[in-house]
This record gives sequence, C-alpha cells and structure tokens, in this order.
Amino acid sequence: MKRQPKRYALMRFCALATPFCYAAPGAIAAPDTGTTNESLIVTGTRETHKKARDSLSPIDIVTGSEQARTGQTNVTAALQQLLPSVTRPAVGQFDGAPTDFISLRGLNPNQTLVLVNGKRRHNSSYLYTDGFADSATPTDIDLIAPELIDHIEVLKDGAAAQYGSDAIAGVVNIILKSSDHGGVARSQIGQTYEGDGFVAQAGAQKGLKIGSSGFLDLSFDYRHQDHTNRSGIDERTDAHTLRVVGDPATTRYDFAINGGYTFANGIEAYTTETYAHRFTEIAQVYRVPTRLPEYYPNGFTPQQTATENDFSAAIGLRGNDLLGWRWDLSSNYGGDYINSNLNNTANLGLYAATGTTPLSVHLADYSTTQLNNTFDLSRDVHVPLLAGPLTIATGVAHRFETYGTGVGSSASYLYGGSQAQAGLLPSNAGPHSRVVYSTYLDLSAHLTRDWQADLAGRYEHYTDFGDTFNGKASTRYDITRNLAVRATFSTGTRAPSLANEYYSALAVGPESASGTLAANSAAARLLGATPLKPEHATNITAGVVYSPIEHLHLTLDAYQIDIRDRIVSGPGISGDAALAALRVQGIAVSSSLTPDDVSASFFTNAAATRTRGLDITATYTTRWESFGRIDWDVSFNANDTSIRHVNTLANGLSDLNAQTAAYLTGSTPKNRLIFGGRWQSSSGRWDVVLHEQRYGQTTDALTWYDGPYAYSTTNFNSITNHPRWITNLELGFRPIDRLHLAVGANNLFNRYPTRIPAANGYYGSGRYDGSASQIGVNGGFYYAQASYDL
Repeated sequence: MKRQPKRYALMRFCALATPFCYAAPGAIAAPDTGTTNESLIVTGTRETHKKARDSLSPIDIVTGSEQARTGQTNVTAALQQLLPSVTRPAVGQFDGAPTDFISLRGLNPNQTLVLVNGKRRHNSSYLYTDGFADSATPTDIDLIAPELIDHIEVLKDGAAAQYGSDAIAGVVNIILKSSDHGGVARSQIGQTYEGDGFVAQAGAQKGLKIGSSGFLDLSFDYRHQDHTNRSGIDERTDAHTLRVVGDPATTRYDFAINGGYTFANGIEAYTTETYAHRFTEIAQVYRVPTRLPEYYPNGFTPQQTATENDFSAAIGLRGNDLLGWRWDLSSNYGGDYINSNLNNTANLGLYAATGTTPLSVHLADYSTTQLNNTFDLSRDVHVPLLAGPLTIATGVAHRFETYGTGVGSSASYLYGGSQAQAGLLPSNAGPHSRVVYSTYLDLSAHLTRDWQADLAGRYEHYTDFGDTFNGKASTRYDITRNLAVRATFSTGTRAPSLANEYYSALAVGPESASGTLAANSAAARLLGATPLKPEHATNITAGVVYSPIEHLHLTLDAYQIDIRDRIVSGPGISGDAALAALRVQGIAVSSSLTPDDVSASFFTNAAATRTRGLDITATYTTRWESFGRIDWDVSFNANDTSIRHVNTLANGLSDLNAQTAAYLTGSTPKNRLIFGGRWQSSSGRWDVVLHEQRYGQTTDALTWYDGPYAYSTTNFNSITNHPRWITNLELGFRPIDRLHLAVGANNLFNRYPTRIPAANGYYGSGRYDGSASQIGVNGGFYYAQASYDL
C-alpha cells in the first residue's frame, strides 16, 4: 500500500485531535528527535503547528511506545511511572478498586479533565470515599484500548476557561491513532515476586484505508489479573484468613474504532467508538465460624462482584472554510453501567427473624451518562502591528449528564442488610440529571516576534447551580533563541457531581456499620449538612524553558492553586445522632450493634486549600556511531497542600476532621523524582530502559481498630510513610525487524511501603496505609512482553 505523504498524515492527526489544528500548505510533521520536545501539540492552544517546547503552559507528551516500555498493562500506572506529577492510589480496596483514574499535582481526580481526541470523556459510575480521591467520580482511562493510543498530552495548568469545568489541575488529552496502514499486535505476561497477581494481556491495532482519502483504525485489548493479597495475620484466627489488602481479580475487554473520511469539498467526517466490559471480584472482611455456623461452619469471606459495561461514541463534521472560518460540529455520547452483587454472604437480621437467608444478593446498579454537543469556530486574522496573525476561537456547547442508582434485592437491605455491604434502598434509588450550557472566546497571537499572549474566557450555566465565568491569561517571552519565560493566571469552577449530591450507601462490618448519606437529603441535614456549592479555584503558574546546548532541553515551572469550598466527606458522626439520621434515610442497622459502633457522613464543602509546587524536566540525547544512542530524562515534582480555612456545618461543628484533613494535605507524596534513560544499539536490535524513582513521604491519620479509641470518628493515629526508592528495568531485543521481545521488572528490588501499627489495621489486616498514594503494596513485578508490527 502506498504510504501517504507526511503533510496528509499530519492533517488527519490534527483533525482528529482538536477542532483547531489544521496543516497549512507545505507543513510537515516534526522529525523524530528521540525526545518529545519537537512534537506538535493540540492541547492548551488554539494555534496550529505549536510545538511542546514553544507552549505557553507546561505540557508533557507520552507516546504509546513509551507506555508499553513501562511494562504496565493499564494507562494510569504507565503515566505514573513516567510523570512525577501523576498520582494514583497505592492500593485499590473495596468498591473503588477497579477504577483506574488519573490525577495531577496531588489534587482530586475530578479536578483533572480527561479528553479523547480533544472531546470530553464521561466519568465512571464509581464514587470514592477515601484518600486523596475522596468524593471523586473519576474518568476511567483503563477502559480505552491502549493499542489505539498514539500519544497522551498532559497539560499541567488550569484550563477551565479553555475546556470547561474539571480542568482545575490540568488536562489529559488522549490522542488516538489515525493511520490508514500498519498496526501492531502485543502481548504480555507477568506476576509479582510473591507469586500472585498473575497478569495476561493481549491486544492488537490495525489501520485500514477507506476509499481514496479515509482511514479506519480498529483495536482490541484483553487483560486478566489475579487477586493479590498483602493482608496481615487475622488477630481473631491467628491465620491468613483476611484478603482485603491487595488488587482485586479483574478481567477486562476493550474494543475501539477511530476513523475519518475527507470528501472532495474538503469537509471531513470523523468518528470514534469505544466499548469495554470488565468483571471484578473484590474480597471483603472474613467472618469467623461463629457468625453463622449453620451455613458457614468454617467462616466465610464475602465476595463483591462488579460487572461493568462502558461505551462512548463520537461523530462529527469539520471543514476549513465557512465564511473564512475553520469549523467543527460534533456530538459524543458515553456512559458507564455497573451491576454490583455480593456472593458468599448472609443477612443475619433476616436469618434471626425468619430462620433463613440467601447467600448471594444483588446490591445495586449504578450508571452515568454524558451527552456533549459542540460547535467550534476558529480563524487567523492579520492585525496591523502584530508580528503574526491573531487566532480567534469561539464556540458553544451543550452537555446533558445523568447519574442513576438501581435498588438492591430486598434481602440485601432489610433487617440491617447483608454482611460486608448493604444493598441500595428503594427510597434512595432513582435517576438524576442536569444540563450545562457554555460558550467561550479564545484569542492568541505573537504580539512581537518573541512575545506571545493568549486570553480566554468561558461562561457556563448549570441548571442546578446557576452561572459561572472563568478566565485565563497566558504569556511567553523568548529572551533568546534558547531561553524563554512563561506565565499563566486562570480561574476555575467545578460543580459538584451528581453522585456527590445523591449517592448513599451502608458498609456493614463484623463489629460496625458506617453509612454515607445523600448530601442533599433530610437525613444529612439532621447532622448539619448544607446544600453543596461549586468549588472555585485560582491558578498561577510561572516557568522557564531553556536549551543551553544541542539536544539538552530543560523546563522549570512553579505553581500555586487556591481552591475554595473543596468537596470531601464530612466528619463522621457516630452514636444516636447517626442512628437517627440513618433511620430518616430509610437505612436499618443491625440491632446487635451499639450506637457507638455506627457512624454516618456526607459530602460537604469543607475547606479552602492552597497547593504550591514545582515541576522540573530535563531531556538529553547522547549519540555514538558504534555504540548507539541514549535518551536521558530527569523529572521532578515537589508538591505541598495546606488548609487555609475550614468551614462549619449548620450545627456549628467543623466540616473537617483530622482524618479528612490529612487526606487533603498528606496522602500524596511531598515530592517525586524520576531519572534514567533508554539505550538503543546502533543496529537497532537491542535496547535497555532503566529508571530510578524516589517517592517522598506521605502522612495520614488512621482509624483505630483496637484500644481505647477503637472506631472513633474524632481520635486518629498520625503515621508517616517514609520515602522509598524503586528501580524499573527492561531489556529488549529485536530478532527480526517487525518483532520486539522484552523482559523486565517493576520495583526490581522488591520495596514495600512503611508498615503501620497492627491496631490501625482491621483485625490486623492493614499492614500498609491504604489511603496513601505512594509506592504500591504488591512489591516487585516481573514480566515478559512481545510486540509485532503488522
């Protein structure tokens, strides 16, 4: 098949990535220099042909091949291994374990906006109630077939004025492949040093030519991961009967299509579809034999299962000449549906009342959907006295969001509910929705040959929260050809998610129960809740871009992010007040529990925070004729969040307890350092990737499960997870031109987080801090990988 010229390939890539990126006559793709600094970007700018090194805001680019060389089989884990500003949980536990989300600069994942080909991606139905992700319904990027990803652009700057709410910490734009030929097939197997967590992954991507000027990329990916267990010895049985700390068993299938066709009149039709199916099995806390010997003479471990179906479909038309304007009309619809069940369980209250109980129950159904309709325009206008054209971009958007919850089976919620998790009550189930309208204006230009500026403003109207307006001003001045300074100031607004307003649940432990009340419910108001408000942010970034010698590129960016009215779980309230609120919500608690064993909480606008940090990156390429070349890289992030103000509930109590305050300020590393490089032999047959990573300390306030403060909602144990170094290594060999084989290890020397006191682990289960985002709890992981170019 005849290969298309570079200019045509660039036009197709730009057209799919953003409505404002078109190749001008004579434009060619940037050469592969071995670093990402020469790559063209489409995120954070409305201009065409902007390079990452020329950006007004800090931006990282991670290619699909770089992700594959990490040995990680999900996208977020790969990004965390490559970018120090990316955080994810160290361990997935309970309901939220399967969701694979991304967050930037230690902030909540809902404060990072995820785009696919420049279009907003829908959120997951899961809602987190723990750690730095507390209150988040994040976008799950593990449900996008990794083989179809060409590269990912990570904009580390506030961009709500450019892209809308959720872009307080930054934007992650996943750019899919848009090729009419070639492809790749890849597979990987691996497991932890302890012999569990076996992973098998296989996937393929193929580009096809459609007619004379179209393409269609098809992709499929399969991954299965076995359960890992890092729980301590159960203090009740003096044996390894607990399996709650570790990764769940997961099987996931991804399918995706990305295509486009350009007609003779220059108008292009494009489409992107993704579908993913995932089944997850999550181990809950073991119940001793005396709990229900008639059914479980050896005790039992409830197994929660989640069957998830996720989809997205985007269609659009775009062209270059609508009365002199470039235009893009698009619509995309996506959703996430989760069916949650509980096996190997029992309803003890129901058994006491009737003499029988089912051993499996249906807990709930969760769904979220998002419909986005957009119309965008842009053009370049020549203005006297400006060194270059003024790029004007404007557009309108309509977004319809839904969040739905489905009722559990009656045996899951009657008489105190099923063991481990109570089902959703009919009174708490139902559909919820809202509409968001928005419009924006973006102006960018070279004021002089060396001075760039960009101004953006965005107005949004929420049918449930009213009007918001956000602005952004960016500037850059190139002092010399190799030295530039840049700065931005922006504001951002993030409305509470529908799940923040309407989610409710009851977790049932062997000796306790804890409920989450809908924030806008009468039950939550009994405990002092007030209606949720949007978060408001102010973001300042200033930096330097420097290339002192050939092949050496340095960036340094400092930032400050102030957020008012941050949404987190409010203080846990226990005792008779909690019981009364749960009864108003319609939730019945087992009569075997005392009031002090029962707690309730809800989401609230708890505090104002300030996050200050520093990002440093450096890349350098060393070349030898006979030895090959090494692409060196160093990246560093320092990040610190402080609480500036704490709000109060309607009853005068503080909105924030010590545990939630620690989530905000200490559960992500204070700093992260990554350095290393990739060597490739002169023949191209051999390659080695070696990186060293340092994770700074994290701090948390942990619940006491033993001693005088057991299950207290006001007294916690402050612990420190000390800094950790880990080493990642991969050795690769290409026996023939199209085949690449590799073996490697993540966490080569098998490092683990700091151990926590036994009294802070549920019956001794928690050897590690499950709320922190430091190194993972699974230890070393080794793997073998093969890829073949089609």
